[in-house]
Amino acid sequence: MTRLPAEWEKQAAVLIAWPHKTGDFGGHLDAVEQSYRVIANTINRYQTLIIVCKDSAHQQHIARLLQNDSAGIHYIHADYNDIWVRDTVFLSVEKAGKTQLLNFQFNGWGNKYPHAADDALNHVLLNHPSFQGLDLVDIDWILEGGSIESDGQGTVLTTRQCLLNPNRNPGLSQQDIEHRLSEYLGAKRVLWLSQEHLAGDDTDAHIDTLARFCNADTIAYSTSTNPADAHYASLKYMEAQLQAFRTVTGEPYKLIPLALPEPIFDEDGRRLPANYANFLIINDAVLMPCYDDPMDENALTQLRQGFSNHEVMAVACKPIVHQYGSLHCMTMQFPASLADFDR
Repeated sequence: MTRLPAEWEKQAAVLIAWPHKTGDFGGHLDAVEQSYRVIANTINRYQTLIIVCKDSAHQQHIARLLQNDSAGIHYIHADYNDIWVRDTVFLSVEKAGKTQLLNFQFNGWGNKYPHAADDALNHVLLNHPSFQGLDLVDIDWILEGGSIESDGQGTVLTTRQCLLNPNRNPGLSQQDIEHRLSEYLGAKRVLWLSQEHLAGDDTDAHIDTLARFCNADTIAYSTSTNPADAHYASLKYMEAQLQAFRTVTGEPYKLIPLALPEPIFDEDGRRLPANYANFLIINDAVLMPCYDDPMDENALTQLRQGFSNHEVMAVACKPIVHQYGSLHCMTMQFPASLADFDR
């Protein structure tokens, strides 16, 4: 029997890939690195952090930024196209009492961007001592970690707009996709949302920008309190779909609305996909992205309702969203069963 653990289960480590001057952040790189510094140090207070970087010079640069807060951090040198490891790094499942690493194919979110290095990243990671000897399975099917949510009990939450998009796995029906989610992730049922993507989101409506499990009975979700917002109507439609979903015991989910911040735009006037659903759950804490917006505090108060046993804190992510992702997109957690990482 295969099981995809929930994010709130005990973790061994979190992995990030550090931005580099050859990447796409351009003039925002200094501000992005300051956000990364805070995020890295915060995660490392609670558990082991793995940082993927380009080479020794890049590692030394990162270590200087982290100053004296780098104890217990592991570095891995690798090539990568983007820093959004949620979608490129292997998923960890439990199978027959052991942890199995699943290496799905990655095609740059539907061939939108160069992706050869990202698609090859997992085999590079496997050479690191922390991962050597583990069971890695290559799967000839495209799936991104940010496109699915698991309650750890066999329920997978996702969107039709992403998983059924012909730019990922053309020719596969919803039934075909469900069969693969069952085969590879142990999904006993799939909750499908029909929901358009947030403006600026180039992932074709990843679920981790829209609706997230806080526990097996609770879902936090993006919404809007402004009828003039372009997303207001579609997010109300998504809310109605969530209200119709039922838990495995047949009860309505407890729903926690996370109202979007005021729109943030890039230099070209393009709206960026700033949202609060892109939070990260780690051991004993939840990191919620914030955007220097009056709605930050409201979202923080709301999200705390779903995590009574965690410290919920806001982390500045406004610079990061300029590359169309946020906190959850830039991280990947590994379950405690994966390995023993030395602190």
